[in-house]
Amino acid sequence: MTPNAPLPLDIKLMNGMAAILLGVLVLMLLGAGLAYVQQLPLFAIRGVTVVGDVSHYNAISLRANVMPRLKGTFLTLDLQATRKVFETMPWVRQAVVRRDFPNRLKVELQEHQPVAYWGVEGDPRLVNNFGEVFEANLGELEQDNLPRLSGPEGQSAKVLATFHTLQPLLAPMELVLEQLELTPRGAWRAQLESGTTLELGSGSTEELVARLERFLKTVTQATARYGRGVDQLASADLRHADGYAIRLNGVSTVEAADMKNVIK
Repeated sequence: MTPNAPLPLDIKLMNGMAAILLGVLVLMLLGAGLAYVQQLPLFAIRGVTVVGDVSHYNAISLRANVMPRLKGTFLTLDLQATRKVFETMPWVRQAVVRRDFPNRLKVELQEHQPVAYWGVEGDPRLVNNFGEVFEANLGELEQDNLPRLSGPEGQSAKVLATFHTLQPLLAPMELVLEQLELTPRGAWRAQLESGTTLELGSGSTEELVARLERFLKTVTQATARYGRGVDQLASADLRHADGYAIRLNGVSTVEAADMKNVIK
């Protein structure tokens, strides 16, 4: 019996090429089939389930505002891109998006918790409890007696932390810190609910605390010398090395000149 002769090289190449083309064709058919299945109406996003501690949004409002901006079906949706869409909504600080088979999304939202206004009067920005600045409709605020903070870009967390440090020092005298500003030059300026302006100067938090404590220890006696209460202070300059200067509402020009002397 004569053994089979080996196939010529050109025949082997043709067979190999045919196998490769067949494999590519099968893969293309599988890809087309998968793409077709992914686009079936069965997998179109039909709804959103909202969980988390939220008060400004529900599934209906999110569907109306977010759904038209989503691209893809349940199977093709880019979850990271979808998360960013949700986080562009006012009040939304963070979103976690998951698929909920077969055609829904489950979204866990964390809303901004406003603790202060940010910027000048009329600025729509707020500061949340993490010290982050965000924009929102001020008409949707549940409380409008928030303090006002301001400072250079990126300094909101520092300003909020300083506010939380200084306010407890004022509380025993029933004084309320209404505004706190960090100027571009690094100086601190505060305004009390009574209208008193406090020039706190620059420096570390410890230095600010030391100046304010020194002021609070003796300011009652200083204002009493002129028959005034602390709530009648127009301003106080705490930037002096060994004391402070005050101005009182209702004090004449002559008396005011005397009051501008540093109180030690």
